[in-house]
Amino acid sequence: MPVLFSYLVTFTVYLLLCFYLAPAFESEGKALLRGSLYLLIFLALGYLVGIINIYFTALLALKLMFIYFNRNQKNNEAALYSEATLLTASWLLITIGLLYLSTPLMMRFYLLFVVPAAIVVYLYAVHVYLPVLKLNNGNTFYYILRMFLFTVLSCITVYMLGLVFSGNNRVLERPAVNAVMVIDTGDVDNRQNLVILNFLTQLLLVTPLALGTYKRRNAKKQEEISMLKTELGQSDANLNFLKSQINPHFLFNALNTLYGTALQEQAARTSEGIQKLGEMMRFMLEENIKDTITLSRDIQYLKNYILLQKLRSATSPAITIETDIEEYQGKLTITPMLLIPFVENAFKHGISLQNPSHIEVALQIEGNTLYFDVHNSIHSRQENDPEKDRGGIGLENVKQRLSLLYPNRHELVIRENAREFFVHLTIQLAVNN
Repeated sequence: MPVLFSYLVTFTVYLLLCFYLAPAFESEGKALLRGSLYLLIFLALGYLVGIINIYFTALLALKLMFIYFNRNQKNNEAALYSEATLLTASWLLITIGLLYLSTPLMMRFYLLFVVPAAIVVYLYAVHVYLPVLKLNNGNTFYYILRMFLFTVLSCITVYMLGLVFSGNNRVLERPAVNAVMVIDTGDVDNRQNLVILNFLTQLLLVTPLALGTYKRRNAKKQEEISMLKTELGQSDANLNFLKSQINPHFLFNALNTLYGTALQEQAARTSEGIQKLGEMMRFMLEENIKDTITLSRDIQYLKNYILLQKLRSATSPAITIETDIEEYQGKLTITPMLLIPFVENAFKHGISLQNPSHIEVALQIEGNTLYFDVHNSIHSRQENDPEKDRGGIGLENVKQRLSLLYPNRHELVIRENAREFFVHLTIQLAVNN
């Protein structure tokens, strides 16, 4: 029965490594990894108390190594669990290897009891305590004090473990392949030596090592952030340079001249189109670069765009364009260029000069909620159509922006069949303070 129980526990641990720990390390985030620490502790205890024999422990440690090196290295949230896995597997392999060598008995005790305690304290300091502690001259003292308290606690734990593993009248000796761990810490002197070694290890080795490791990793993160800021600054400088190549005053003066000329020639539709185009270009140059703008300005840009499109299709009686856009002068704000891609897509794919076409655009505001609907026919573009390959902001891009900017505050429904395309968008907007 003991042998059967040992094999059952070993097989259970192996299944957990294969079907729980390995998939958890390959996934994103850390939600699935939170139980991995309990699995590692269970494996270590099973090895120490002799439930899992030495041969299978070595194989399980190699499996841990395989899982570690095949983990998702882009998952920064799994640092604690991946490092705990690496240290646990290394500890198991080293202790098993030294059992087959002529090493002093106290060194074996040191590896079996002190090193695991050092690993636990190290992981706590680097991944739990130091990240929430703002290091400066005063806080360094608190760090050392906290580490001293954990050292005392670990010394008590090591001494209690020494008592548990004493009295077997057997000592650590070179085991057979299928043997289990047999530990006897012996007399009081051995336990006292273990406590002294643990105290010195925690204070003189683990405390500065954890602090140095955290500072080095934090410095690397700060360097990466600084590099990203530098690259962002260069991008902003390039963007500002490109903007400086456009002289808005000359552009708008030229449009005003054309507008005046069209009025003198009594070309009402042309003058109106030039006026709306100028307003749209001013919007693109001055307001489109902002994070948020007033909803009224975005609605005005939307109306100007639709009006220009109506001017293009005014001579085609088969094209029907209907709008029901509510006038709004409140304080709600919206990210620019969220609504126009849907209308742009409707005119791109919904207008045909040869076939009947229709586009319907509706916009309503109730409280802080915007309701936006676009309904259009679908026609394939002709090969000679100048807008056939025109891009614009794609719908997938808009979906991503909505997910990032309005998480849990929007609803987007898109339906399509062979002849029609329908979009319904609801957004909970914020008020401009």
